[in-house]
Amino acid sequence: MPNSKPRQFTDKPRVIVTRHLLPSVEARMEELFDVVLNREDKPMSREDLAAAMQDCDVLVPTVTDRLDAALIAQAGERLGLIANFGAGIDHIDLAAAREMKIVVANTPGVFTDDTADLTMGLIIGVPRRMRDGTALIRRGEWTGWAPSAMLGRQLGGKVLGIVGMGRIGQAVAHRARAFGLRVIYHNRHRLPASVENMFHADWVEELDDLLAQADIVTLHCPASPDTHHMIDAGRIAKMKEGASLINTARGDLVDYEALIAALESGHLGGCGLDVYPDEPNVDRRLLDHRNTITQPHTGSATVEGREASGEKVIANIVFWAHGERPPDMVLEGLI
Repeated sequence: MPNSKPRQFTDKPRVIVTRHLLPSVEARMEELFDVVLNREDKPMSREDLAAAMQDCDVLVPTVTDRLDAALIAQAGERLGLIANFGAGIDHIDLAAAREMKIVVANTPGVFTDDTADLTMGLIIGVPRRMRDGTALIRRGEWTGWAPSAMLGRQLGGKVLGIVGMGRIGQAVAHRARAFGLRVIYHNRHRLPASVENMFHADWVEELDDLLAQADIVTLHCPASPDTHHMIDAGRIAKMKEGASLINTARGDLVDYEALIAALESGHLGGCGLDVYPDEPNVDRRLLDHRNTITQPHTGSATVEGREASGEKVIANIVFWAHGERPPDMVLEGLI
């Protein structure tokens, strides 16, 4: 590995894991590595992360661990691999890692279907007012069926606007067709015609045009300076009256103050959220709104998905430890 750091261990790499993983994954790590686990699952502070990066060959962080340039600059000489648990890497400063000759790997693909399933649940649940109906029964206020009570909106024939047509966006499009939704999408680059035909999806070049056409908008973009608050007050104003917004991607994509204002004014009919800008804090106004479904960042929360992600982390570490390119290496040119 000529462009990466030389390995500083002779037997097993020292691996520090920042969060509690599934028992089967941790047991396998204990067999293969000199591993430090976080069985109490207490999130590491910035100071904890800095200390860990001084004392390991491999760090296994998650999306909740923000590894910025200043933190990565404090890494010890032995840290050669950041083996991220999860596909998203916007919490890692890749330029700083490259500067320090630290390899970065992730676990793409394993959470695609899980996140798409949850997204589809929100796409169904918000127009059909599932949160409102559940709350009505739990309050003991339901008086029985009535022809004009608890009316939502049907899905068939409505327009679903997908913002970000990567793996998850495409998986959502595949599911949406079964519910009779017409799919339109906005992406940095248009997909090949064969892919569009497969998902019966129409490309909309301008995001503002997609927002004006869609009855339901679902976000599937990474967080970056370009996507920060991409859904702001101006863009929400362009959405249809009574439309729904679904966000299972990143909290930073949406100006939540503008979203709350649109919900309270009635301009938006509802929203389904799995991510927030200041997790785990969720604005009380969102919790109180009758047609907002709020999930605690559970898009990838399945046993199968988390086991598969752990297996990918282990594979990335094993390959790196043997001087080979990790299967899911993010930074090119280091190996």
